[in-house]
Amino acid sequence: MGNVKWIFVLYSFGAILSMALIGIAIALRNIPLIFLFLALLFVVMGFGFKTKKKMREQGLL
Repeated sequence: MGNVKWIFVLYSFGAILSMALIGIAIALRNIPLIFLFLALLFVVMGFGFKTKKKMREQGLL
């Protein structure tokens, strides 16, 4: 447990929240919100992968 990279925990919670919000937007049948939360999901996951690549290149992973 001591080797947890907390930034990745935050990114994963952000992605989970985005997915849940997509589900809520679908339930509300609100097309603009669906696309907004899809974009948010792609942004959060993109930052996560970018951070992982950067840390791997720096030898931190």
